[in-house]
Amino acid sequence: MKLGLLQCDDVSEALQAQQGNYPEMFETLLRQRLPGMDYQVYRVLDGVLPSSVDECDVYLSTGSKFGVNDGLPWIAELEAFVVKLWEAGKPLVGICFGHQLMAKALGGEVHKSPKGWGIGLSFNDVLVNKPWMQPARDSLDLIVSHQDQVVRLPPQAEILGRSDFCPYYLLQYGEHFMSVQGHPEFCKAFSHELMDSRRDALPAARYRAGKASLSADVNGGLMLDWIVNFLQQNH
Repeated sequence: MKLGLLQCDDVSEALQAQQGNYPEMFETLLRQRLPGMDYQVYRVLDGVLPSSVDECDVYLSTGSKFGVNDGLPWIAELEAFVVKLWEAGKPLVGICFGHQLMAKALGGEVHKSPKGWGIGLSFNDVLVNKPWMQPARDSLDLIVSHQDQVVRLPPQAEILGRSDFCPYYLLQYGEHFMSVQGHPEFCKAFSHELMDSRRDALPAARYRAGKASLSADVNGGLMLDWIVNFLQQNH
């Protein structure tokens, strides 16, 4: 299997010591589950995209500090590429920004949430268990860091997981697109440092609650297992 990582941001240099940049984070975690995968990184934020949807078997789109409505040329180019992947039946998994971009590309809407920052650990109910969601769970608790949310779904979307804070948390489109608002690649130590780096921008009560939430168990490994199962099912 050849996996194309659509890189939509760089982790700040101050935080890279914790887990590396996005390509290293995902490669480390995915190779634990797919040791024989071929791995290709595309720096989408620099305007680098595959020349054809067939360059890779499957794709994964990362998070980003940018918003899908920022109007940057590379975001529009990625949105057009996502539409091509959809039309070609190519598997794609979207993470955070990638989750939101997928919804927007297929006709949904994304806005800054009036509920404010989602930080620390998010606690979500699983509504539907698909065959790739093994081992099956009735909850999915992942690290988050976002202000924007999907607020209107495209017609193709099915809600698999949700919370009151984020009603469209885990989504599937048809058989070959899937996305999640959380960050399964982030560890607790990284989340602590990320919140500290943004402390001046965060409401004090939200910062304290985010920090406290990290005392609970994180299901990042489970979500990564599900991602691999989903990609293998569709490869």
